[in-house]
Amino acid sequence: MTRVFSKFSGLLLAMALAAPAAAQEAQTTPEDPVVLGSIDANLNDFLWHKRPLVIFADSAEDPRFLQQMQYIEARLDDLAERDVVVLIDTDPASGSELREALRPRGFMLALISKDGTVILRKPSPWSVREISRTIDKQPLREQEIRDRRAAGQG
Repeated sequence: MTRVFSKFSGLLLAMALAAPAAAQEAQTTPEDPVVLGSIDANLNDFLWHKRPLVIFADSAEDPRFLQQMQYIEARLDDLAERDVVVLIDTDPASGSELREALRPRGFMLALISKDGTVILRKPSPWSVREISRTIDKQPLREQEIRDRRAAGQG
């Protein structure tokens, strides 16, 4: 796991190392995107609190995986604003719950709504801008934006 994050900034590494305990105790906040290994992740833990963005690859050296992680790292604030938790799995032999549920073949990106519905599957990297647009079109996200405006927060 550490090997995957050694290519990215200290911020991303710090979030990855701190995330498992926070996710298990449900103490994550909408302001902080969380990066986890999928071995510890259960999608039910995030229902109605976070939007899981699941990144699969057969290896941490997959160029598509590396590109996706660069996209994510560059726009962490945009993901935090949308209550996104990033789950990664670069070990096809792990037999993780996420691999069983989503059945990736090689690199795959899957975006899951707060209600647990898979709203996006892509076989290639996507920019955070494209991911954000997909999230922003969802009815629950539109309601969150309206509620924030009504409360005078943005």
